[in-house]
Amino acid sequence: MDIPRLKPPKRLPYLKVGLIAGGLVLVTILLGSLKPAAPSVNRETVLTDSVRRGEMLREVRGPGTLVPEQIRWISALTPARVERILAQPGDSVTAESVLMELSNPDVQIQSLEAQQQLTAAQAQLVNLRTTLESQRLTQQSSVAQARTAHNEARRNALVAETLAVRGLSSSYELDRARDQAEEARTRLQIEEQRLKLLTESMEPQLHVQQEQVVRLRAINAHRQNEVRGLQVRAGAPGVLQELPLQLGQWVTPGEVLARVVQPSRLKGVLRIPETQATDVAIGQRATIDTRNGLIQGRVVRIDPASASGAVGVDVALEGNLPAGARPELSVDGTIEIERLPDVLWVGRPAFGQPNSTISLFRVVEGGDAAVRVQVRVGRTSVNRIEIVEGLNLGDEVILSDMSRWDNVERVRLK
Repeated sequence: MDIPRLKPPKRLPYLKVGLIAGGLVLVTILLGSLKPAAPSVNRETVLTDSVRRGEMLREVRGPGTLVPEQIRWISALTPARVERILAQPGDSVTAESVLMELSNPDVQIQSLEAQQQLTAAQAQLVNLRTTLESQRLTQQSSVAQARTAHNEARRNALVAETLAVRGLSSSYELDRARDQAEEARTRLQIEEQRLKLLTESMEPQLHVQQEQVVRLRAINAHRQNEVRGLQVRAGAPGVLQELPLQLGQWVTPGEVLARVVQPSRLKGVLRIPETQATDVAIGQRATIDTRNGLIQGRVVRIDPASASGAVGVDVALEGNLPAGARPELSVDGTIEIERLPDVLWVGRPAFGQPNSTISLFRVVEGGDAAVRVQVRVGRTSVNRIEIVEGLNLGDEVILSDMSRWDNVERVRLK
């Protein structure tokens, strides 16, 4: 019988498959070796500036407030209760204007006691002066009597000597007369010493009592001042800015009762970031922007320490204040540091510290692209920065924050 012959199976075109696979591998390798396309950036969303040469004004800027040059804080001298309030914040006051009345009976009693003690000490001083003067006069009288007795004894002794020479008196009477003269001389010396001692001791005794009177007078003056302090006066002309008390409120010594300011004498207190305050110095010119006008001034004081990342700088204002200038008004201040006469500079980018190297995107290809360049910068200002190396005159760079493209060296501008 016939055996049917089987046809051989069709073989796949292995060569063709191999070529296709090899092509796919080659394409994959080529695609993997290609660099990713530059990302696109909308030109209207970025800020650019051109490098220029010329004078560069270095400035620092910071927010601040207007504060009075003279502030008078009025505090309580004694514990007391608020009885009457005679003024309100915003009122114009004089130095003698009574702002409020306080009451404390103990203060008045202490004042009366101080007056009584002072009067008693003054009376004691008068009595002491009278007593000492009387004692001195009495002692002077004793000295005079002793001197008379001494002179009489001397004369008797001379008479006795004369009589003894002529033989009209005995030696006993002569010796007796001489002893009486010596006794009178000694008594006179003692009385004179007593007078001297009394005279010398008068001044120290009076001085001690006078000092006591002075101390009591000071105490009395203090007590009287406390009584007067119950009527709270402004103490200086100006405007009452703060009076935080209410009727019946009890105050303690040292507690603030009111604050009086002079609104026509203001100064600017700026808060300059500590990283920019290194070159600020006293005497530099400054401009204060009140948002209703500009005021020129000069730096007069710099805080020795920073607080919350800022350094306080006081600016004395020159000229008339613009309308609306008042204490605690928020302002912006700019301080002129120096003028650099001939340097390359560009607008200050979003990031970049002075005297450092930063990366910027330089616009190329007629504004269609930007490439990253390393730029060494020098001194900085509020909105300008000095170019030391990396850019040339006329180069256009992007100043906006480009941190999103830190991993690329080129961007397309559209």
